[in-house]
Amino acid sequence: MSALSLVAAVDGNVADAGKAIALALGIGLGSLGAGIGIGNIFGSMIQAVARQPELRGELQGIQWLGFALTEAVVFYGLIGGLLAYVLI
Repeated sequence: MSALSLVAAVDGNVADAGKAIALALGIGLGSLGAGIGIGNIFGSMIQAVARQPELRGELQGIQWLGFALTEAVVFYGLIGGLLAYVLI
């Protein structure tokens, strides 16, 4: 095996490792942000209902909408990361 082909083989593995690390970091940070956001949504809901229990029905719809939109960010990050990993 020549030195040039050895370098090419190592470069391919390093690039794959870099892509895998980038994918893991992207998904991990996206999940971390979504986890913080979801915790904030539910914590605020608990505080709001504790202060004004009669508004629970109105606040609950807004809570689930916020939860769904925050959770969608994780899926966008996952799909984007997987597409970048496969296509690049």
